[in-house]
Amino acid sequence: MELGPHSRPAEPGRCVSGSPSAGSAFPASRVSAAGAEPGSRPTAVAAVLPAGGCGERMGVRTPKQFCRVLERPLISYTLQALERVCWIKDIVVAVTGENMEAMRNIIQRYGHKRISLAEAGATRHRSIFSGLKALAEDQPDCKLTKPEVVIIHDAVRPFVEEDVLLRVVMAAKEHGAAGAIRPLVSTVISPAADGCLDHALDRAKHRASEMPQAFLFDVIYEAYQQVTYKQDLYAAESLIKEKISQEICVVVKTKDEESVGHLLKEVLKNELNCATITSTALDHSGGDIQNFLTDQCCSFIWVTVLSSDFQETRKFLTALEESSLPLLYPVVVVLVHCLDFTLVPPAQKMESLMWIRGLAKEVKKRNVLLSGLLINYSQDEQKLQESLQQGASIIAALVKERSPALAGQLLVA
Repeated sequence: MELGPHSRPAEPGRCVSGSPSAGSAFPASRVSAAGAEPGSRPTAVAAVLPAGGCGERMGVRTPKQFCRVLERPLISYTLQALERVCWIKDIVVAVTGENMEAMRNIIQRYGHKRISLAEAGATRHRSIFSGLKALAEDQPDCKLTKPEVVIIHDAVRPFVEEDVLLRVVMAAKEHGAAGAIRPLVSTVISPAADGCLDHALDRAKHRASEMPQAFLFDVIYEAYQQVTYKQDLYAAESLIKEKISQEICVVVKTKDEESVGHLLKEVLKNELNCATITSTALDHSGGDIQNFLTDQCCSFIWVTVLSSDFQETRKFLTALEESSLPLLYPVVVVLVHCLDFTLVPPAQKMESLMWIRGLAKEVKKRNVLLSGLLINYSQDEQKLQESLQQGASIIAALVKERSPALAGQLLVA
């Protein structure tokens, strides 16, 4: 299997088997015949060891790679095994910032050579990428030479033979990616929906992927850039959404609206734990709309009770569009219409509010996400509270998601 630029980089490529001394029970594969002939030596090879683990699986405070075996840290044995391979030019170890000094002490005490350090990421994936970036010539302050082939190996696996390393490297040069494999020892099962055994894999037809793995550097580096770039974008989007969802402004005009707005504000506080929710009462002329359009708030709840004034809504949205807010972030506006469902059926009122959809389509072009929400303005306080609670849940979802696909929705609480 070849590893393309958009493939999952952590998966092994062309599978090769190791020698019996490396723990593999497979006979010699086609790779040894094709690439790793006696006397052959690859050029421009480096190794990356992700060593950012915290020891959770072992249940110990000391990370596994720093645990001592015969009074020597385990990772030191792994480095020694790689240093013995003269054609591995550089070895990059990715460790957490808090363990950086400890790793430097290990390198100095045990006389390790050709070792460079990179700061590990929050996951193994990011730690490997950090090691790759240390080898990439397109990175600022890069002091290492970009290799043709890079080996990825576990920091806690010191029993690796040069023969296995050579074969995965030569296979990677030919196929783009390669990795060691091992026969399945444990039975792998597939459970049915009821939890009972559906079927078991035929162990004779499957293999377990092992370290080391090797890749053409340009292939694996591009793959990690593609995957990590998308992940970073998703993470950034999530953080921005969370940040701008923390400020919500409830806008009202009449005394009835102030009362409902206050109740809605209190319910929203419980629904959105960390959010700051303020309420603003407009004067009858609506002349102070600009006063509360600050860069702190990107979510507005416009409350009307027993009426729906298109002109006032349009005036508010125009002022919002003319402000700088939609240029910075997507702005959520929820028009909350409170009416007594016993007097006006929701379906009938929905028909009279169809203008919201047309308006939403218009303002969405300018990054304003408009939705409508009907709430039962019952004289029964308990029923009103229940309607407000349901409405708050809907509002919270609209504010958090900020999805253009939800703009123009007419919802009923």
